[in-house]
Amino acid sequence: MKILRNRSSVMLMIALLFLSPFTIAGNTINAEENTSKEDLIIMQNAPEALVEVKDNQINLDALNIYGDGHFTLVSDNLTWESRNENVATVDEDGAVTFTGQNGRSWITVTNGEFSDRIAVHHKPHAKSVIKRNGNRYQIVDQAIERMTINEKIGQMLMPDFRNWNGENVTEMLPEIEQLVKDYHLGGVILFRENVVTTEQTAKLVADYQEASEKYGLLMTIDQEGGIVTRLQSGTDMPGNMAVGATRSPEIAENVGQAIGEELNALGINMNLAPVLDVNNNPDNPVIGVRSFGESPELVADLGIAYTEGLQNTGVAATAKHFPGHGDTAVDSHLGLPEVPHDKERLLEVELYPFQKAMEAGIDAIMTAHVTFPKIDDTKVISKKDGTEISLPATLSHKVLTELMREEMGYDGLIITDALNMNAITDHFGSVDAVIRAVNAGTDIVLMPVGLEEVADGLLEAVETGEITEERIEASVERILTLKIKRGVIKSENTPPVEEIVENAEEVVGSEAHKQVEKEAAERSITLVKNDNALPFNFTEEEKIVIVGNTYSSSLYDAVSAYHENTDLLVASSPLNDDQLAQLEDASTVVVGTYTFNVSGRSPDSAQMQMVNQVIEHVEAPVVGVGIRNPYDIMAFPEIDGYLAQYGFRDASFKATAATLFGENNPSGLLPVTIPDQNGDVLFEYGFGLSY
Repeated sequence: MKILRNRSSVMLMIALLFLSPFTIAGNTINAEENTSKEDLIIMQNAPEALVEVKDNQINLDALNIYGDGHFTLVSDNLTWESRNENVATVDEDGAVTFTGQNGRSWITVTNGEFSDRIAVHHKPHAKSVIKRNGNRYQIVDQAIERMTINEKIGQMLMPDFRNWNGENVTEMLPEIEQLVKDYHLGGVILFRENVVTTEQTAKLVADYQEASEKYGLLMTIDQEGGIVTRLQSGTDMPGNMAVGATRSPEIAENVGQAIGEELNALGINMNLAPVLDVNNNPDNPVIGVRSFGESPELVADLGIAYTEGLQNTGVAATAKHFPGHGDTAVDSHLGLPEVPHDKERLLEVELYPFQKAMEAGIDAIMTAHVTFPKIDDTKVISKKDGTEISLPATLSHKVLTELMREEMGYDGLIITDALNMNAITDHFGSVDAVIRAVNAGTDIVLMPVGLEEVADGLLEAVETGEITEERIEASVERILTLKIKRGVIKSENTPPVEEIVENAEEVVGSEAHKQVEKEAAERSITLVKNDNALPFNFTEEEKIVIVGNTYSSSLYDAVSAYHENTDLLVASSPLNDDQLAQLEDASTVVVGTYTFNVSGRSPDSAQMQMVNQVIEHVEAPVVGVGIRNPYDIMAFPEIDGYLAQYGFRDASFKATAATLFGENNPSGLLPVTIPDQNGDVLFEYGFGLSY
């Protein structure tokens, strides 16, 4: 097969161009599809469907089942009936309401040709649904049995359409619509460039779903909160490490729920969050404040709470980056990191939050482009320079199947991290990487490089036996199971887009969500050092000077809202004499530092030289604000006061300003240990001062 794939014969390339099912619009080489209706069922009878009782009600849905195996939600021209209205009533939309009387009732639905029923049961202190059994409800098995191999492969593909011909994609384009149809795509991931306003985003997502011909699309996004936030019109949230500083599972759940409600209102049904990496390496350049902290127990507790909030809204949650990206000093977007620990250590630390999330029922897990040589010591030859490298977890059968599936007992969805990251593209061809990932055990291939090439390569791998069709079908089963579980199903009676937009504009960025954000931010602020520098209590005549560069204007805006007599001095390197003179009459100086890597927080960096210069030169108290990483104080331990705010969103700056002026009494506790320059402990995990 490798010979076939690498052969450069012109005739072969022409043949592949014209014969590949993925390069022909539609599905013309397959037998004529049977798209007639074969049945009508109540979706909640399907074993994969969730049934929830909320406010004494159960919402039932009906599915049309078609001859080719696909199924769609239907709501028009149906008749719902309760056989025992003393126990439960049902309205024309399938909403069942319990009366409070104990007993059982059959709820039936019919379209005049087909019908189905389901039992609802009221007991003292319990309400339940009793699903029916039978082949007619095995809709996932029936769908897979009747899918073409092209459709099966398409379900596993999740590309991004961030840009098209150099322009950001903010509305559906005919070319993209055709790709969704031609490749039978199972999902699409959105980025910040795609989600500018609430109205625009809701319309774009609706258009993607409309483009999908049979099965609903997993519309996916990285809406972690904090520094990784995609929605431009949504509620940002302060981020995971800020939540970690609150030590509050309730806040974590509220944050997850608010994020989920906003995504759900927009039609985005899968979130690539939460990050469950344990950030026990201060030098980590890519995880950092995206993690809840360095304690596996804290990460697990808050990650599960966040997940429950998110999944309660109907949005699928994804734990990342398995088996753990926290103890690395290389960004896998740029290189191939390694975690050298043995399995016993990994089970205690890195794997612990993932195991707990699996047990709590998380929908999906994302893989890490990181090598774990103590789990898989397989060596491969890098295409970059011909050297021998370890196999990344994303491509490792020992990690994804033997460890995650067999040893840890996980049977949910596995999705790769983006396959366009350098950790993969530097060392593996695009088709080779995807084939390895699928054989390793992944279900969804995220952002493959070259959609047509990868789709054709997967088809060829199946045809030659390099990947078995059974392996493909196992992934499609998990994908369709998740789609049913989360209601990601094509509807024959979609509401007008104007209704979707109206609802989204009420939910996205709502005042209730802003309040969740505000509480999380205020509870997160951690007072790490205070030599009688805080809180501020100045007269109108006394001046505050804000010094800094990155995000310094945001810090200035937040502080000046409390104290009008505030100046801003923008600088990122040692100050000249004129700049130092501006500090002479200051009653206090607030220095905002921003770092994301080791070199940035080195005392030798220009920014940190400036901070230490200010501390030495100014007689007034100097207060530092670690805008992103709490580790910044490592470079200037002699400062008079220091606050960690863990992120650069507006709510965090406002919370910091409220804390500086005593309006917010800081209660945050460090979610990480801050070492000194010699590797000893400067501030221990759990440390935090209050007024």
